[in-house]
Amino acid sequence: MAGWLLCTLALTVAGRELGHDVPVFVIMILRSLIAMAVLGPLVLYEGNVRARLTQLPLHIVRNIAHYAAQYSWFTALLLIPLAQVVSIEFTMPIWGALIAVAFLGETLTRYRIAAIGLGFLGILLIVKPGTATVDAGHLVALVAAVGFAVSVALTKVLTRKDTALTVIFLMFAIQTVIGAVPAYLTWKWPEPENWIWVAVVGFTGTFSHYCLSKAISLADVTIVTPMDFLRVPLTVLAGYWLYSEGFDLVSIIGATLILGANMLNLLKAKQTS
Repeated sequence: MAGWLLCTLALTVAGRELGHDVPVFVIMILRSLIAMAVLGPLVLYEGNVRARLTQLPLHIVRNIAHYAAQYSWFTALLLIPLAQVVSIEFTMPIWGALIAVAFLGETLTRYRIAAIGLGFLGILLIVKPGTATVDAGHLVALVAAVGFAVSVALTKVLTRKDTALTVIFLMFAIQTVIGAVPAYLTWKWPEPENWIWVAVVGFTGTFSHYCLSKAISLADVTIVTPMDFLRVPLTVLAGYWLYSEGFDLVSIIGATLILGANMLNLLKAKQTS
């Protein structure tokens, strides 16, 4: 989990830095190409390449949602403070719960309703509707959270047959195809001094997934996920230190409510498992 936190924090900063130089579509395809170069040898070494394609249509649907979410996330980094992007991202389990009820047949218990209510209240405190602080960045970040929730729901279905390596590799392969035309139409080579950020995006975007999957395999989700909550205060510190971004008290309360909603979901899931 320390590796996950370090990678995601570095990806957040690198995405902000690189986004000032090259279009988001270019960032995303460079990330995918680096990931495929890293993961490709592992896939070939394990073999059974054709067997990995049995659920290809569902992989494509998942990655359309994930690509849209990733584009929105990188875009939001350029529009609003980093801590607000990450806090809104943590509403993903709330959207995921609604999706699970609507499409996967899961039950909407009173605890889930309470968690969803807390999460939405947290969003309102961060976004502050009706004030001058609302901008497109908050809406884009919400789109990212919903897209990631759809992606996670479909991943649950895919991993019934496919390994994590298959899901991750096909994610980058399919997103390379999806993003080829947009990247070509908006192409701009990074400035020489920004290639280090390209490397950071490619490395952290690949190994963050591995670190999280490994952490979940070694410890209970109720141990792993609360550690992920450290991303919010760490991102607040990074935003303050690197970009002099503030995080007001109301937004802190909103972020706390969102994390509390996630914790409520985790604790009730643990009790019923």
